[in-house]
Amino acid sequence: EGMPQTLTSTSMFTPCGFSPHLHTSKEDEQGGLIFQDGNLTSASLDALIQHLIPTTDYYPEKAYIFTFLLSSRLFIEPHELLSRVCHKCIEQQRLDDPVLDKARIRKFGPKILQLLTEWTETFPYDFQEERMIGHLKDMIHRIAPCDEAYWKKMNQLLQTLNQKLATLSHGQEGIVKISAAVSDKLVAFKSKPPSIQREILSVCSDPYTLAQQLTHVELERLSHIGPEEFVQAFVHKDPLDGTKTCFSEQKKTSNLEAYVKWFNRLCYLVATEICMPAKKKQRAQVIEFFIDVARECFNIGNFNSLMAIISGMNMSPVSRLKKTWSKVKTAKFFILEHQMDPTGNFYNYRTALRGAAHRSLTAHSNREKIVIPFFSLLIKDIYFLNEGCANRLPNGHVNFEKFLELAKQVGEFITWKQVECPFEQDPNIIHYLHTAPIFTEDGLYLASYESESPENQTEKDRWKSLR
Repeated sequence: EGMPQTLTSTSMFTPCGFSPHLHTSKEDEQGGLIFQDGNLTSASLDALIQHLIPTTDYYPEKAYIFTFLLSSRLFIEPHELLSRVCHKCIEQQRLDDPVLDKARIRKFGPKILQLLTEWTETFPYDFQEERMIGHLKDMIHRIAPCDEAYWKKMNQLLQTLNQKLATLSHGQEGIVKISAAVSDKLVAFKSKPPSIQREILSVCSDPYTLAQQLTHVELERLSHIGPEEFVQAFVHKDPLDGTKTCFSEQKKTSNLEAYVKWFNRLCYLVATEICMPAKKKQRAQVIEFFIDVARECFNIGNFNSLMAIISGMNMSPVSRLKKTWSKVKTAKFFILEHQMDPTGNFYNYRTALRGAAHRSLTAHSNREKIVIPFFSLLIKDIYFLNEGCANRLPNGHVNFEKFLELAKQVGEFITWKQVECPFEQDPNIIHYLHTAPIFTEDGLYLASYESESPENQTEKDRWKSLR
């Protein structure tokens, strides 16, 4: 029997009914799994683990594998889960027998290899742990005597995994280097910076180019975020195991945090660039430039940079510059602001995001595939989904319905983060975005008051205390 097909399209992440039968009854139980209208809704952790394990004639659905591997870490650490999967396989396929049933194992082999491949492809960070690799190798050693090809498969799997982990850690190191380069003494400009300070327009005067370079940075940073980071951000103690919090030694959400920091940096960079020029006309020019950049981000589908730029312009040191704003054609800005208006739980933005997601599904080019969501809102949605329903039901069962919804949101995000950036990279601009000095909040107010003097007593007092 051939290997089960690997689907790379979104079908992997769109949960559909997992049950092979159509149920007439509302609720139905099979081997400890509770189905409702053909969808798996809850089960004991043991039953869910059993449902993950392939046999000679069964292979779990792709959506189930993703959903369970994503959510199981709330109950059991990945190395423990893999250990249990391997032990059950050894038992069920009698891999400890002195004489192996080769015909049987040839049916089972491709399936267990497929499961391990999917796990390493989707959650590579799980395999930074020695124990994980140990379980993986042990499994192959047991089945390989039945078929030489299994060695080759394992070597391929490990090679791909090593490459992936190397790329990811290399990317992380790059980000760490950049963060370290932006040393605090630069960031804390108290007064106007020295005149040698380059400004954005001297580095890039074309809004289209800057929007494309921002998209580069976003996609590069997104590519490092593992799907499991969304779940690990919310790990609490498991009520059935009061002894320990999973992953207590480390939250393992560093890429997610680095990405949020980048958003904040971009807000402050925009505000700094606007407050810095001494002349009103120049400040107005910078504002109009950023409005055009933001508009192009919207057209590209880069909502995260768009939101950072709008947030930067809405910071009070910037929005108080009335004389500067009077020189700006603001109609375009109001349209953008309307798009990102938080009312109705960001109704307008969510509509635009759905439009971009739809375009992405039918896209013919990488350019049309780009969807970069407003990240803090995505995390917030996942947070509320997590807080809003219990992980376990009163009978101790895992609330699988909740995790299907979680998998849907995280799965969509994974599809988006895999898009190759179609724009040519400009290292000069990207370096500037990461390393240009930015004001602290106090620095922004100082620069703002120097540009347009305080208007009321509150501002006068603030300026005085800052100086």
